[in-house]
Amino acid sequence: MDYTQQIMSQLALDFPNAASELHFNSPYQLLVAVILSAQCTDKRVNQVTPALFKVANTPQQMADLPLEQIEQLIHSCGFYHSKATYLKDMSQDLLDRFNGQVPNNLADLQSLKGVGRKTANVVYAVAFGGQAIAVDTHVFRVSNRLGLVDASNVLDTEKQLMQVLPQDKWADSHHYILLHGRYVCKSQNPNCKECSVKQFCKYFREHNNG
Repeated sequence: MDYTQQIMSQLALDFPNAASELHFNSPYQLLVAVILSAQCTDKRVNQVTPALFKVANTPQQMADLPLEQIEQLIHSCGFYHSKATYLKDMSQDLLDRFNGQVPNNLADLQSLKGVGRKTANVVYAVAFGGQAIAVDTHVFRVSNRLGLVDASNVLDTEKQLMQVLPQDKWADSHHYILLHGRYVCKSQNPNCKECSVKQFCKYFREHNNG
């Protein structure tokens, strides 16, 4: 078993029920939640979406809402001006081009207004069972700290992870790495003491002498 396999096998044991922590009941709800999750915690998004989905549970309902009302509903997620615009434009785009249905492939998902590569990857993997690696701040940080990649940006991180991880494990691996970053390998104060893969970690070796 090589270095990468050892890390991923251990993280799979640590997070046996790894999955998205966003709450959703449809691909559209997931798409909205992922857009809101940029620069925001999933916990906060899950507090905001119930009220939002009560009045905007479909692309048509979202497109019909005044921008100011969307902003008010999502205010606590941060960057609410731009996120409200993204939600409204994305919803109208779904109506105009996809008959109000969230597309089930990466190319069409990435073509939607307000939808970036990371968002498309999450929706493709979580809503439709596709194999993709969404790189957020957690995945970027942990992948570099563990030496799974040596990348200076999220796109290169994604490409390098796709090279070292088996394709049929991309989606699961994304969740293993993300959850390890969220709960153990935190940005400011990583819990190295409790880390099950610290023996592989470049960051641990550099910051813990002996």
